[in-house]
Amino acid sequence: MKTRMEMKTRPEIVISTVDSERLERLLDSLPNNGFIGKVELESELARARVVEPKDVPATTVTMNSTVRFKVESSSEEFELTLVYPKDSDLSGKTLSILAPIGSALLGLSQGDEIEWPKPGGGVLRVQIHEITYQPERSGEFHR
Repeated sequence: MKTRMEMKTRPEIVISTVDSERLERLLDSLPNNGFIGKVELESELARARVVEPKDVPATTVTMNSTVRFKVESSSEEFELTLVYPKDSDLSGKTLSILAPIGSALLGLSQGDEIEWPKPGGGVLRVQIHEITYQPERSGEFHR
């Protein structure tokens, strides 16, 4: 029997060669049980369309992008910057790529929605409203 997530087609994701290489190194450095969601993130990276940083569409979530999004189970809208774990802080303004929602956001475009497994079971449905800042759009290709 297919899960609800398998029945729903996931939107195409696009990531830069820089993000792809850095994320592969990050995943390789973690133990197999390094974090819940490692398999899902690896799967997303495997299916992503990888392009040169200058070719990333301006409305796509990349690492270090600031994203306005909504989680369906909450009436709250969030605006957070997607970061590598080393750049995560307690400001409430960053979201680690290793957090379930962080992994879900990577590579999505404005208007996309995705269902993502959450720790303990069930799924989160996340909808991208706006990418308020994207490094590539600002000409920062080697951040």
